[in-house]
Amino acid sequence: MTMTTGFELVDDRCLCVLSAGDLAGLDIPPADVVEVVEQAYRTLADGRSDNPRKLTVKPADGHSVAYAMLGRDGVRDVVAVKTSYKHGLREERDRQHYYTALTLYDDATGLPVAMMDCGRVGALRTPAVSALLARELAAPGSRTALVIGTGTQGRLALPFLLTTLPGLDRLLLFGTHQDGIRAVHERLHTYFPDREAETVDDLRAAAAAADVVVATAGPNTPARVEADWLRPAALTVLVGHGIAPSTLHRADRVIATSAAQMRVTGTDMADGDGVLRTADAEFPDVLAGRAPGRTDAGQSLFAYNSGLVVTDIALGHRFAQLALAQGRGTRVPLWR
Repeated sequence: MTMTTGFELVDDRCLCVLSAGDLAGLDIPPADVVEVVEQAYRTLADGRSDNPRKLTVKPADGHSVAYAMLGRDGVRDVVAVKTSYKHGLREERDRQHYYTALTLYDDATGLPVAMMDCGRVGALRTPAVSALLARELAAPGSRTALVIGTGTQGRLALPFLLTTLPGLDRLLLFGTHQDGIRAVHERLHTYFPDREAETVDDLRAAAAAADVVVATAGPNTPARVEADWLRPAALTVLVGHGIAPSTLHRADRVIATSAAQMRVTGTDMADGDGVLRTADAEFPDVLAGRAPGRTDAGQSLFAYNSGLVVTDIALGHRFAQLALAQGRGTRVPLWR
């Protein structure tokens, strides 16, 4: 059976597989990524999309972690499943194994759209979310941003922050891997050739100077910013590691992209009694104006960026549109 979709003539017994190489040459500017991600959040807040809680499995010794996420984008009429598996969590970055995939289905035609490597989608979606959090939650007049970590998320954090907060005039970077530090500077120059980032060694002094702190480091980082290092009205955004639980527990307000996901994946931020502070509001509601973000210019805020599958679906669908329009991908007769 064949049917016509918005892309091309599709055999519903085949699945188009888009590899990392198929997606590598496709370019979506940071401003466009932010727009796609913001629309996904607003659609979810309006009740037109579905984003159930993610499923997690982790062995007792903590050497690996796997997630499964199902969602539906009500604007695009797309249903998708994302899987993520990381092995070697206690190893250095170059010895870890990480695989993530997104499978998209057109809910208007009932046909599969594509299965794709989700690495690039996540690499763009996550810093876009951090940038949106900074735009909505940073104190008025914020001028200095500190990024902790130089891995996949750290390398695009600064270009996205400058996209949503163009008034930033000082960019600070803390990292422990020289290749990663070089990559951060290179990516910044790709999007903002006239801007420079300062690589810092004194993390405490850098945190004290920053209005916005984005922690993207891996679990082995020595970075551990404490609450009393921060400026009174600072915003801290947690993506990976690099800030201590005190930044959460002593914040005036806590905003999570998903309170449910924070309870699942944020357990390392529990206090000494094993208690994880709850979120005061969820970010989709803040964007939609249904819940306050910062209610006073002098407040300290903590934001938990766990990522929602609806944002992966929206951005992944955009990549699939571009790739399929160019005839990229491999058709696999999966259901024959």
